[in-house]
Amino acid sequence: MVLSLLVEFANLQRYKGFAERDKSVLQRFLILFDQIDLALTNWMSRYSLIFLRYSLALIFIWFGILKFIPGMSPTVDIIENATNILFFGTLPTWVAVYGLATIECLIGFGLLFNIFMRLTLLGLFAQMIATSTPVFILPEIIFSQIPFGLTMEGHHIIKNLVLIGAGLALGATVRTQKNNLAI
Repeated sequence: MVLSLLVEFANLQRYKGFAERDKSVLQRFLILFDQIDLALTNWMSRYSLIFLRYSLALIFIWFGILKFIPGMSPTVDIIENATNILFFGTLPTWVAVYGLATIECLIGFGLLFNIFMRLTLLGLFAQMIATSTPVFILPEIIFSQIPFGLTMEGHHIIKNLVLIGAGLALGATVRTQKNNLAI
């Protein structure tokens, strides 16, 4: 949009304020700007999904590993509370914590190695749904003032919207992958 406005401005023949030399400098600048813009957008087009996939992989592996180490993950208390509510105290909370940790690591490794992407993304979306349940069953832990004021735990859950968006962007590419393991 800005580029097209600048080009229009540079090409205005009725504008008398610029000398021919000034028009030439502006036109050269616009050509250089366009070349830089084209190179950057081509680079982003080529590498952005790879960076997105690796970033998601890092997040899922990191958060998953933290859940295996006692006292390292700030989300264990929420997982345990939600598990007790959802399963009426019949499921040991360690099963939920280690199960979620395992799923997160599997999602991360699927993304990292670009394998079983459909299954990996299905796991990602299922995990996002599961980790969003505290918003509905533990609002007192998620909100400082319902519906907009968030606690730190609430921030952690709401940021999952970005992860969902990233998963959707990656999901849009599974049909074009050359990977034989894109199940």
